[in-house]
Amino acid sequence: MKRLMVIAALVGATPALADEGMWTYNNFPNAKVKEKYGFEPSQQWLEKLRLGAVRLAGGCSASFVSPDGLVMTNHHCARGCIEQLSTAKQDYLANGFYAKTQGEEKQCPAMEVNQLVEITDVTDTLNKATQSLTGKQYSDTLKAEMSKLEKACSNGDDKVRCDLVTLYQGGKYNLYKYRRFQDVRLVFAPEHAIAFFGGDPDNFEFPRYDLDVTFVRVYQDKQPAKTPDYFKWSANGAKENELTFVPGNPGRTSRALTIAELEYTRDVSMPKTLMYLSELRGMVTEFQKRGPEQKRISSNLLFGVENALKASKGRHEALLDKKFFATKVAAEQELRKKVDANPELKKKYAGAWAEIAKAEEQLFTLRKELSYIEHGQGISSSLFNIARTLVRAADELPKDNGQRLREFNDANQPALKANLFSPAPIYPELEIARLTFSLTKLREELGTKHPFVKKVLGKESPEQVATRVVKGSKLTDVKARQALFDGGKKALDASKDPMVQLALLVDPDARAIRKKFEDDVESVVKKNSELVAKAKFDIYGTSQYPDATFSPRVSFGSVKGYTEDGQKVAPFTQMSGTFEHATGQEPFALPKSWVKSEKVITGSTPMNFVTTNDIIGGNSGSPVVNKNHEIVGLVFDGNIQSLGGEYGFDESVNRTVSVHSDAIIEALQKVYGANRVLEELRPGSTKVPPVKANPAG
Repeated sequence: MKRLMVIAALVGATPALADEGMWTYNNFPNAKVKEKYGFEPSQQWLEKLRLGAVRLAGGCSASFVSPDGLVMTNHHCARGCIEQLSTAKQDYLANGFYAKTQGEEKQCPAMEVNQLVEITDVTDTLNKATQSLTGKQYSDTLKAEMSKLEKACSNGDDKVRCDLVTLYQGGKYNLYKYRRFQDVRLVFAPEHAIAFFGGDPDNFEFPRYDLDVTFVRVYQDKQPAKTPDYFKWSANGAKENELTFVPGNPGRTSRALTIAELEYTRDVSMPKTLMYLSELRGMVTEFQKRGPEQKRISSNLLFGVENALKASKGRHEALLDKKFFATKVAAEQELRKKVDANPELKKKYAGAWAEIAKAEEQLFTLRKELSYIEHGQGISSSLFNIARTLVRAADELPKDNGQRLREFNDANQPALKANLFSPAPIYPELEIARLTFSLTKLREELGTKHPFVKKVLGKESPEQVATRVVKGSKLTDVKARQALFDGGKKALDASKDPMVQLALLVDPDARAIRKKFEDDVESVVKKNSELVAKAKFDIYGTSQYPDATFSPRVSFGSVKGYTEDGQKVAPFTQMSGTFEHATGQEPFALPKSWVKSEKVITGSTPMNFVTTNDIIGGNSGSPVVNKNHEIVGLVFDGNIQSLGGEYGFDESVNRTVSVHSDAIIEALQKVYGANRVLEELRPGSTKVPPVKANPAG
């Protein structure tokens, strides 16, 4: 692992430097962009950017690239859909997919696309409701008010999603209203071998040679949706030093956390996460050796685990970097010194850091039970998740909206039901393996004498419990889930399904530890983080960007290489390098379609490139656009140095890695003969040459 030398600015203490920042659309630094790049985005320009960029509800970003609902995202963001549509006889992950006609486009079982259409600042409303409240009363009131605002916003319309977004750790609150598309259909996907060429060894590295792209289409009333706010394709592609914008949905950053929170992450939670992921990777790797079908059905799980493991290693290394951590300590000390120097500010804010530190100490005592009983590390299974959702829905839905667990409020119900009743396949053999692993970890971490472990396992082994509840469950049948959901608590209590019985058995314990966490830790951290944020506002103003929250943001930057270990890294790779990089053995084996097309591909075509845009996980699938709102690339990764970006940003080495727009066109035309997609991206395109190799249709 390369050492991360993140020389970040004192985050939160001074205005963001260089190209740093994942900015909200209603607080974008227009003047700063003009000062550095000579272009000042107007609010109208930003609005078009916002409407063209969309969010995939599962945790990625995407964009409209035609007026007829065509959406571009990463292959790895659509892997779930591609895997779910595959069978042992027709493996679209391995062979690719191309719908030659609209009628051949296949509906994804559980994909949702969200387009942000409205932002409302509701900070004053929530501050007024929670004024002078603390602890559980503060937390309960805040959740109730948030649910009330979300419910009023969506007004029972399934085509609308409303999310109350917490910004600046509670310093501000915005209500985001989305247009929801739940009928999403697969149009084109290349083979996994080229979409993730280089595999885990090349992940978070550069130079790269990936065609990590997939096209889907959103439908309304069984017809392609009309999407007038889309990005046109650039005729020239990305050029060195060109100004670039990345609109997307960065998942989470932790740049504004207190030192107490960062220390807990560095010393406690991150090492435990790394150990868990490492062992889970070993389990899935061994499962794949059982046979080709086992490899196929678990490939998406392994991809996610390996990606999370490598990302977590990079983040942990950033926190272990003494120079970097010292900048975080210095920033907090400087802020606290300014607060203490002002009697009025001291009275309002000085105690916040100590309260957060106490809450982190409490979290340490709750960590194991919270992780293994409530957060799923101890009972990990798709079937169990379905059973627990059914059990909790029966308890929560009869309650007043504001009194429910947040995931069951009215605004979240359309997405919850879509997932609950998804026809996506569930594989019993993989379920047993996952559940056996997690139950084994439950026993290891909590100990055989723990009452919860005794309750779950009794005299059985983890494998015996897993086998019994998976093989005996009928929850693979969507109709069975629907019947239990419709029947409510009475039907669930009477159910003989062993997975439902397991969920009923453990839910009281899980709820109890969750309540203790929310009352004693979460509420304290939220309230006092809000005070820290307000202290920053009072001292430094509101010219800062908030931490990422998997809500729409936009970053700016430019196409630019960097220096690593004394060597200059050029900003572009070429398609010819893809073939030079190939060895014929996984994960450096090209698919047959590419091998056959090598002589017709223009080798000098840019393949991947890097920019100084500030991104984080969740930005995968984001478009890279120029100042004319034209597609010049598709974000799919960051370099290894960017992994510390959760905690800080260093423009000298942090880079966004993207597929070049020219490479996408070259591949669609010369490798796949995907005329229909080409015509949508570039209306009036010249006739494509004879097809060399098609992915499976």
